[in-house]
Amino acid sequence: MTETNKVLNVNDAEIAKFEQIANQWWDLTGDFKPLHQVNPLRVQFICQHVSEQQSELFSKKVIDVGCGGGILSESLAKLGAIVTGIDMGTEPLNVAKLHALESGLTINYEKITAEEKAQQNHEGFDMVTCMEMLEHVPDPASIINACANLVKPGGLVFFSTLNKTVKSYLLAILAAEKIFKLVPDGTHEHDKFIKPSQLISWAEQYGLNCIDASGIHYNPISENHKLTDSLDVNYILCCKKI
Repeated sequence: MTETNKVLNVNDAEIAKFEQIANQWWDLTGDFKPLHQVNPLRVQFICQHVSEQQSELFSKKVIDVGCGGGILSESLAKLGAIVTGIDMGTEPLNVAKLHALESGLTINYEKITAEEKAQQNHEGFDMVTCMEMLEHVPDPASIINACANLVKPGGLVFFSTLNKTVKSYLLAILAAEKIFKLVPDGTHEHDKFIKPSQLISWAEQYGLNCIDASGIHYNPISENHKLTDSLDVNYILCCKKI
């Protein structure tokens, strides 16, 4: 198998990175500490827009694309959503399944690509989330297309990723990886970061209308984290299927 498996839109080297540290997914002081700290902001952003649609997450069918160890999947399940989490990493999924069992949560975890799942469940979900995953695949546009195919007309799709700016390199790679060791060295590659304009363009190409965008600010020194108007580092989008 080659490092970049374009048939499955999977980068095997990226999968291997997360396989190696899978046992740390639920260690609040480990390599995934930043994800745990920004997760409430993602949930806040999601709930805000679900509420604006005069709806709620309870009993809604939600799929978390690139779920990893299940941090966001569990948060959504606790709010009453019927959650499916998909990923191509065996060990992160094993961790996710075990933690859900220990937490008394029912979540359907599957090892399958977004593209394959979209073929099986066309427009089968009320909502789709895809967090910090687009920058780890060979063809992010294909993932966006799959997310659009997974969600029902009128449903919401949420994407979060890193902007391709000098500031994102300085904070997400130089500071977070090299200096403060918040995440493992080599977690991110700056040339795979995605500008919001590019992500929105792809979304519109596949029938998704971006209705809101917010930056996610994280200070590694103070550990202060908040939603912000600036999209120059981490950002999250809410899209609605036309």
